[in-house]
Amino acid sequence: MKRSELYFGIGYLLAGILFLVLGFSIQTRMNGIIFGLAGACLGPGLVMIFKYYYWPRPDKRQQYAQKLEQEKIELHDELKESIRNKSGRYTYVLGLLVSSLSTLVFAILDVLEVLDARVFVFYLGGYLLFQLAAGIIIFNRLLKKYQ
Repeated sequence: MKRSELYFGIGYLLAGILFLVLGFSIQTRMNGIIFGLAGACLGPGLVMIFKYYYWPRPDKRQQYAQKLEQEKIELHDELKESIRNKSGRYTYVLGLLVSSLSTLVFAILDVLEVLDARVFVFYLGGYLLFQLAAGIIIFNRLLKKYQ
């Protein structure tokens, strides 16, 4: 494994610790967000450091080489590359449609003075999950179609 992956892992870990210390030392309404950022940094940082020390062990080297070779084949497979491109395009068009309709809905709710910020934040979180799920589902359907 590359040493840069260890450095990124350490960087994420330090950022997570910084957010954690910041969350415990400052009492604001943003503590939930700060602790969320701490978890979002600590988790990947620990995983990166674990992988750096786990895979280079002598008993795992052969398995790691096979894993890298399989990832390289999967990444450069022309069919899957084409499907990823189509999946991204369809997801983009679908996202444009959803964001256009949501803009209209939020404009109407704003005029009627019904909208509050909490609903908007939940909507954007749901929209993010929708985009991710749509991309995965479309990719899998296209993969089944072309195989």
